Amino acid sequence: MDEKVAPVSKIVLPAAFVEFLHQNGLDPSIYIASQSIPRYIRLKPGCGTRVTEIEEEVKCKIRELSWLPNFYFLPPDVHIASTKGYQEGKIYGIDAASGASVIALNVSPGDHILDLCAAPGAKLCMILDLIGCSGSVTGVDVARHRLAASRTMLQKYGQVTDVVFSLQMELFSPLFHQGFSQAVSCVMNLIKHRLVGMEEESEIYKEWTHRRPYKERKRVAKARENVSRHPFVRNQDPELIFYGRNSGVVGLRKSEVFRSVDDLEILQFGYDKVFVDAECTHDGSVRHIQKFEQWGWETLSRRVLDAERTDDVTVLQLKLLTNGFRLLKAGGFLVYSTCSLTVAQNEDVVEQFLSQNLSAELVEIEDAKGWPCSPARTPKTLRFDPSASFTSGLFIAKFTKLTIR
Repeated sequence: MDEKVAPVSKIVLPAAFVEFLHQNGLDPSIYIASQSIPRYIRLKPGCGTRVTEIEEEVKCKIRELSWLPNFYFLPPDVHIASTKGYQEGKIYGIDAASGASVIALNVSPGDHILDLCAAPGAKLCMILDLIGCSGSVTGVDVARHRLAASRTMLQKYGQVTDVVFSLQMELFSPLFHQGFSQAVSCVMNLIKHRLVGMEEESEIYKEWTHRRPYKERKRVAKARENVSRHPFVRNQDPELIFYGRNSGVVGLRKSEVFRSVDDLEILQFGYDKVFVDAECTHDGSVRHIQKFEQWGWETLSRRVLDAERTDDVTVLQLKLLTNGFRLLKAGGFLVYSTCSLTVAQNEDVVEQFLSQNLSAELVEIEDAKGWPCSPARTPKTLRFDPSASFTSGLFIAKFTKLTIR
């Protein structure tokens, strides 16, 4: 950090949360100084000339972050929503530690990328900036309204023609990208010519539009009704709420999009990069914890301190990591991150995953050499500590997939 931001006001943490922090070796002081973490923004590449204009609008100096390209920081109480740069999609808010987790993925132009917990979309914007005009991104989450917000955000800030948004996470299985869909089309067409007398599915995915045909709206409504009646039945096809013209979906039939994919196909046609910024208790997000002062500390106890819920969260995290890795092609990279500072949601999940997946190997995050982070308990994994990095707390682990013979 080039400049410290002085604390201004304080909050009083409940005793149960302080005890939780002590049990996890965490310093409660990181949450008490409510103005210790600056606001971070990212300027889209090529928009650096807008800095002076933004400073004039927000009436304060914004400073470039030395260790992360295109990132700037400003006082935490400054709002950017009314600025021209924000309204024109030239800047957006994203914590620097979150930006670092995207950099750890080593996104390259032409990559086919899966973001398995995509909402609310700031990291998707950054990924799209990095892949440029080629490649594709598949964004997956479970909340329709959050994915709709992500779609809106990307339409404002990024290239959306290659994006798929889908509802589902730990059971998601289709491979949405150009290279795979082209191979699938060849295979499926060959199979169909051999299936004499069987009715071919006529529905073909056309380019997505806000105005969907009546039959499709009726089918989606029926699917939602089934989910509401059977909320714990998770074997339905993921619902595609947006798919770009180059996403690998347009032109395929439903049977092609949702067909079973075996491990050998995934090794060859899987995603180049997978990003799993997993659901967690968010105890590492200083701003998130501070909000409980308004929401009520009882809500904090239910969401963060309840043992049964946190056990469910770690189970989900392992499933997300396992499923994301399954869809990674051989030699590809997966980044797992959480904004929790607890060992149970980070190192323990990583260790359990490695014990169950012989083809998974942790790798060094080369870009992290200049970052204000420290090694975590598991070798090659990293932690951002708010008191040292002046960012939200974040854990990052990076894996590659080996070919086991």
